[in-house]
Amino acid sequence: IEATELLGFVPQKNIVYNELLPYKDKLDEESNEFLAQIKGNLGRAVQLREIWPGVLFWTRKLSTYMRLYGRKFSKEEHVHFVKLLYELVTIPKLEISMMQSFARLLITLLKKKELLSREDLELPWRPLYELQDRILYSKTEHLSLNWFPSSVEAVLKALIKNCRYFPESATQEMLDEWRPLMCPFDVTMQKAMGYFGLFLPTTFPPELHDKGFKLWFDEFISLWVSVQNLPSWENLVSLFARLANDNIGYIDWDPYIPKIFTRILRSLNLPVGSSQMLVSRYLTNAYDISHVVIWISALLGGPSKQTQTQLSGLFNSITSFFHPSNHGRWLMKLMKLVQRLPASVVKRLHRERYRTPTWLTPVPESHLLSEQDITDFVESMKQPVLLAMFSKTGSLDAAQALQNLALLRPELVIPPVLEKTYPAMETLTAPHQLTATLSCMIGVAQSLVAGGQRFPEGPTHMLPLLMRALPGVDPNDFRKCMITFQFLATFVTLVPLVDCSAAVQTRNDLTQVEKELCSASAEFEYFVLQFIDRCFALIDTSTPEQTQEEMETEKMTHLESLLELGLSSTFCTILTQCSMEIFQVIINTHMELNLVITYTTTQKFGVGKIFFFICFVTRVGSDQLLLYRSQLVQILQLTLHLKWKQGYNLACKLLYHILRSMSIIYPREYCSVPSGVQQHSDTYLPIKDWGQPGDLLNLGIQWHVPSTEEKEFVFYLLDLLLKPELQRLQKHAQGEQDISRDDVLQSLSIVHNCLLGAGSLLPLLYGEPVPEIENYREDICKVIRPLLHHTLEHSEDDIKSLFSILKIINDLLHFKGSHKHEFDSRWKSFSLIKKSMENKLHGSKQHIRALLIDRVMLQHELRNLTKEGCCYRSVHQDLINDLLRLSTSRYSQVRSKAQNVLFTALGTYNLCCRDVIPAVLKYLDPDRTDVTQQQFKGALYCLLGNHSVICLANLQYWDCITLTWPVIIRSGLSPSMSLEKSSVVRLFDDLADKIHCQYETIGVDFSIPESCVEVALKMMKSSNPEPTLCAASEQEELEGRKRQEQKNKDSVQKYENLVVDLLDCLYDRNLPWKFEQIAIGFLSLMLRDDHPLPSSAVLFFIESLNHDSLLVRNGAISAVSGILKQLKRPHKKVAVNPYDLSELKTSLQSCSLLAGDRSDNQWLQYDSSRLPRSQQDWDECCFIEKTHWGYSTWPRTLMLYAPPEEQPKQGKTRQEMNESEKIIYDHFSDQQFIDQFIHYLSQEDRKGKDKFSPRRFCLFKGLFRNFDDAFLPLLKPHMERLVADSHESTQRCVAEIISGLIRGSKHWSYSKVEKLWALLCPLLRKALSNITIETYADWGTCIATACESRDPRKLHWLFEMLMESPVTGEGGSFVDACRLYVLQGGLAQQEWRVPELLHRLLHYLEPKLTQVYKNVRERIGSVLTYIFMIDVNLPHTQPTMSPRIAEFTERVLARLKPLTEGEEEIQNHVVEENTVGDQDERTQAIKLLKTVLKWLMTSAGRSFSSAVPEQLRLLPLLFKIAPVENDDSYDEMKRDAKMCLSLMSQGLLYSEQIPQVLNALEEISRISSWHARYTVLTYLQIMVFYNLFTFLSDAKAVSDVRALVLRLLEDEQLEVREMAATTLSGFLQCNFLSIDEPMQAHFEALSKTRLPKRKRRELGSVVDMIPSADLVRRHAGVLGLSACILSSPYDVPTWMPQILMDLSAHLNDTQPIEMTVKKTLSDFRRTHHDNWQEHKQKFTDDQLLVLTDLLVSPCYYA
Repeated sequence: IEATELLGFVPQKNIVYNELLPYKDKLDEESNEFLAQIKGNLGRAVQLREIWPGVLFWTRKLSTYMRLYGRKFSKEEHVHFVKLLYELVTIPKLEISMMQSFARLLITLLKKKELLSREDLELPWRPLYELQDRILYSKTEHLSLNWFPSSVEAVLKALIKNCRYFPESATQEMLDEWRPLMCPFDVTMQKAMGYFGLFLPTTFPPELHDKGFKLWFDEFISLWVSVQNLPSWENLVSLFARLANDNIGYIDWDPYIPKIFTRILRSLNLPVGSSQMLVSRYLTNAYDISHVVIWISALLGGPSKQTQTQLSGLFNSITSFFHPSNHGRWLMKLMKLVQRLPASVVKRLHRERYRTPTWLTPVPESHLLSEQDITDFVESMKQPVLLAMFSKTGSLDAAQALQNLALLRPELVIPPVLEKTYPAMETLTAPHQLTATLSCMIGVAQSLVAGGQRFPEGPTHMLPLLMRALPGVDPNDFRKCMITFQFLATFVTLVPLVDCSAAVQTRNDLTQVEKELCSASAEFEYFVLQFIDRCFALIDTSTPEQTQEEMETEKMTHLESLLELGLSSTFCTILTQCSMEIFQVIINTHMELNLVITYTTTQKFGVGKIFFFICFVTRVGSDQLLLYRSQLVQILQLTLHLKWKQGYNLACKLLYHILRSMSIIYPREYCSVPSGVQQHSDTYLPIKDWGQPGDLLNLGIQWHVPSTEEKEFVFYLLDLLLKPELQRLQKHAQGEQDISRDDVLQSLSIVHNCLLGAGSLLPLLYGEPVPEIENYREDICKVIRPLLHHTLEHSEDDIKSLFSILKIINDLLHFKGSHKHEFDSRWKSFSLIKKSMENKLHGSKQHIRALLIDRVMLQHELRNLTKEGCCYRSVHQDLINDLLRLSTSRYSQVRSKAQNVLFTALGTYNLCCRDVIPAVLKYLDPDRTDVTQQQFKGALYCLLGNHSVICLANLQYWDCITLTWPVIIRSGLSPSMSLEKSSVVRLFDDLADKIHCQYETIGVDFSIPESCVEVALKMMKSSNPEPTLCAASEQEELEGRKRQEQKNKDSVQKYENLVVDLLDCLYDRNLPWKFEQIAIGFLSLMLRDDHPLPSSAVLFFIESLNHDSLLVRNGAISAVSGILKQLKRPHKKVAVNPYDLSELKTSLQSCSLLAGDRSDNQWLQYDSSRLPRSQQDWDECCFIEKTHWGYSTWPRTLMLYAPPEEQPKQGKTRQEMNESEKIIYDHFSDQQFIDQFIHYLSQEDRKGKDKFSPRRFCLFKGLFRNFDDAFLPLLKPHMERLVADSHESTQRCVAEIISGLIRGSKHWSYSKVEKLWALLCPLLRKALSNITIETYADWGTCIATACESRDPRKLHWLFEMLMESPVTGEGGSFVDACRLYVLQGGLAQQEWRVPELLHRLLHYLEPKLTQVYKNVRERIGSVLTYIFMIDVNLPHTQPTMSPRIAEFTERVLARLKPLTEGEEEIQNHVVEENTVGDQDERTQAIKLLKTVLKWLMTSAGRSFSSAVPEQLRLLPLLFKIAPVENDDSYDEMKRDAKMCLSLMSQGLLYSEQIPQVLNALEEISRISSWHARYTVLTYLQIMVFYNLFTFLSDAKAVSDVRALVLRLLEDEQLEVREMAATTLSGFLQCNFLSIDEPMQAHFEALSKTRLPKRKRRELGSVVDMIPSADLVRRHAGVLGLSACILSSPYDVPTWMPQILMDLSAHLNDTQPIEMTVKKTLSDFRRTHHDNWQEHKQKFTDDQLLVLTDLLVSPCYYA
């Protein structure tokens, strides 16, 4: 409340950590002033129409404000900011980079949904949709007229996600807008679904649900359920997940749950079954796990516990896949599922129980998660997670899962992990196990230590774990060492190390567990001492023998530095956490050590430093240091000038630490208990604090804030030690007194450490001068610059001094107490630790105290780093010029260090880039002769920039680009440029690449619309805080407008100048080719869609079409396509109501919701009796080019082209053209030019690699679109010549021209079109008869491209020609196949609009299905797929007019009759040659069957829904062919049949189809062929797994499957029996069937079947081979038992020991029983060997005796 009075408003959401800073009282004033500035300046900038730099600068300031203070503004302000930014983001012509920066800020403003409710804010959806459409579905990007950054898609998605504050009418409007796009055969379906997924609002309150999801839910979910082959538009999952999560309890999902889980299981792509072929498409389209997880967790709970049942089923069926011995590409998905699901459930539970209620709809009582629900959930996940701990992908996922599960149910999850951890700590042989278990223990640490009422015995494990982890501090195993450090640090942070064993005597109110803990805590002291000993041992072993002198560089190996970090941080933690008593013991034990270390620091000085300073700074505050100041000063004076390098380095370090500890603000302690660790007393028991989170409201941080005394001491030290050094250096620089290099280095070192130590007290350069004290920063600066110049002139090779000077310059510019990169890495590690220890369940920052303090400290540093002080002044300019000089120095190491410092400086100071660029470019000037090669390279590197910072060569401003690009190209003429040096060539390549990668189209229109200004004015009128600047006057506003118009003009001017400059460079004859290429690259970046290219550049590109170099030609082709797009004349469109067009003129209502072939879209379809064959018909015919219109619903208004008389005039004469058009016209009318051009186009580029080129197609399309048929006469002879030549490249060239012609003739008049087809038809006929294996794909692409998005009635000449007779047999089978391919390409593009053609084609193909040639069969199969593609079984869809599968299957079955009647297997005995005369029916039928197989195979992957009833009728035939073992002979028919069965078994079944399938399988399993019976089993395995939950939800189906398998287990054929056993074991393993009493009894009874006595036979008589029925039954029983055992490969359930005993009784039975038993036992041994110690406990002693006999192989020497 006080805060509100101070601020004058109620802040939306502060950053809490600011409240804990030592100077928190100043913050309110500071933030209000800042906010007032932002409001005033931002509003004024918008008003004055100054989008750059004004609006951009101040919006950036707003995001800085939010980083520093959070959302510290009133709700009213918040809404103003959001609305203003929304207006800015949606400015139509805004440059993309600006749009992105506004969008990112808007996302931050809207991120916390709970702050603004739907009442507070409403945003329109259409502007966002237009923005998304303009960018993601850009019509000009593919022609390179627009360059978008790659991040733009993600930014837009996040923006829309956060902007869903749409009005209640939005849902209906969106449906009206996008439903017409829902044509499932078209790409627009994906677009529509993408839009629905992004835009549809799901957070309406319950009373508005009728206007929300109820409008679309039924339609979409039934669509999703009925589609089978995950097509690319199935991103409905994200929409459903979001809907379920936002409306828990308001939607009844129960009917869909089995279907949902079946699909989730399918999308994991697990390998199943004994003979499976995975088809690639299943691998590409799997659901995104993150959506699946949200969906599942939203479905849990509620009255019917169905989801949990299915979820347990899901995990039961996939548990065995988690076992570490399994590995595959599916593993990542499974791990992700396991990792994210618990997190998602925890999030939901947090929302239900702990989150402060917000305006979002709460979960109704009935659907809250109950305690039972949570327990069930944890139970179902426990098994997979424990297996996943040791997975090949590492234990991280499992650790995160356990962390969340332990929050829910510690008592279920932690004990099994402990059981695995203790043995792992004992063994020495399995380090992988140790690292895995320890990382999981770290995840559950807090839940373990805190105990709580669910798991009170948790804390008792703490000490045993710590003690047993100590041996892990092992110098020989680096990974073990690191994880041990992490483990110890984690546990110690949670627990104050206090010995409170005495409390057992003094207090009598302790529980049993507390007593245990108190007694155990006596071991802490021993633990700490042990740990310290081990650390010293580690240090001794890892110290390299040679002294630091030899390792001059400061590099330790990467591993060593990590180890040192781990060691020091763990050490610190332990010292922080231990009580004073234990600390005292440590000091006493190790005091002599301490001194020894400090003096013998020749060894790795790190140790001494660490130990010395830890003891110093953790326990001794700076106020203690003040007592010893005179001694400290003496030590420093003695040691700073030692000649011994290491000695003075250490002294410098000491100086640095003293200064730093006196001058900065920092928390004094990070202990886990606020008042420091205390002894126990009657009122306080330290045990109660174990694992408790810190309390944000009273953290009680003890801050160290520099006192005046300390500040005085700091400046005293600086006067004493820094001044003399500066004077020495100054004299040296003036040449008065020469000092050796080593002395210079020593002085610089002292200077640098002083600067680092006291940096936070020194004001920034040219800050406000502090009167009494001199500003040492200025002094250092004044000395360093002359010194630098002196060094560069007299001893340029003194690299070490230069390095040191560079560091000093860097810190002079930026250092204010902390370095940015250190801060970033600390922030990163903070968030990692936070993640590994956070409590997502209770939320609200329940972290341990040390973490919270750390976060407050980070907030303090963040404030230091982002404070003002970025003004660019002359001092900075001088320093930056010095840096530039060093960046172009002679030595490459100096150059690279200096460049890094320079880039940092450029990133910090606003606008200094513009100042630096001209200076850098001077080095590249071709007229200068004094530039060395090193300087040249240095300058190029400066332009290139490093990966994190802006690239100077590519700043997004016209003034920068117009300077740099021409200079880069002209530098090719510079005398210091040599293309012999590979490093220089590489630099130019990198530079060009970087510019191409990073270039985004720069705007030329910077106007701000009125609507923005209105919002800005509203914002300026609001008070609290009052904006600093008042609104602009009318006069100022007028001037602002003028300035903005002027800026637009200037931009256009600069754009044109740059183009002219680049062209000037290109026309320079001396330019090396490399630079010519770069220049052409730059020039092609200059194409834009809002401003035509200057005609001089058009001329250049047109001439380059015939350049000698292939690269240049290709670039020119792209560019000219773009230019033609710029010159395209707009065609007028008129809005039409579709119902006025259709001949029926039906009312809107009659068939509003049905999609598909309806009476009102029939006129769109191809009808040969009503084709436009005359000028009059053509004009009257209403053409609809886009394929999707009319399939679903009609849009409210349809945009159609106006009649021809209103369109731009065709056939312009040369006089009517503009400059650029004339250039194109003249060149393409020139016979020589065209000849040369076609000559180049018909050459090979890369042999065998070339494909139909869309660029060239675009070029021709543009030519014929813009200039009608003007160039046809010249091209005609070429086309005729090319078609006759059957070479690959010539055919490709003519295909590109023809497709361009057909698409370009869209708006030609009827007479021209008719002439065109008269020319094209003969050409195409000829081409198709000359088709070859290399060219058929190109012709297919040509025709498909030509037919895309064109009304079929416009192309009727083409279709009629293609339909003439595709399969004639002329020119052999190959030509037939190719013709079909080309025809299929054209028809597939037309989708549902050509039913008549499809019928005609089918009618024509049916008699020809008995093809002999494989390639024609495959092609016909593919064509059939496309013919039947339109026959889909989707909800709300009319039956199609196109051919239907059911009718076709009938006709085929009739012809296959000879094969269906008999029972014998079908053998392929048709030799591939057409014999004269009609063969017998059977042979014909087999030929037909082969083609049908091809059709089934291709359609399985392509159609949306498999036609199950039809396929079932063909199944028996497939089973008769399918082979059991792969025989060597390549038999095409058998392979195809196998493939078909595999594909069909993976298909998705709807619940009503299951009985049909099972009946079919039942019948087949009774036929005589054992191959068929065997295949039934393999089919069953896959089918059940891929439809697991659909089957499980139908009890009858389960019992039918069970009966079928058990029946086949008693089959007379051995192979079938064994396969049945495998199948059974699989079903048991995935918990489809369970091992119950009746089943076990059934097998035992069977296995006890008596065998008849063997009769003794005379030798030589034939042993009869037919097994008796008894033997079969006995074997069946044994197989059944063995299936039970093999079904649990990784554990020993209660029933297993008994079954093993039963089996062992059969070890000496007749074959094949003995074989089965042996195999089972050896498998059992193999799979249970790893964890035999655990498994042993499940058996009794007698059983173990028998087992050991069985499992140990008999000795051969007995």
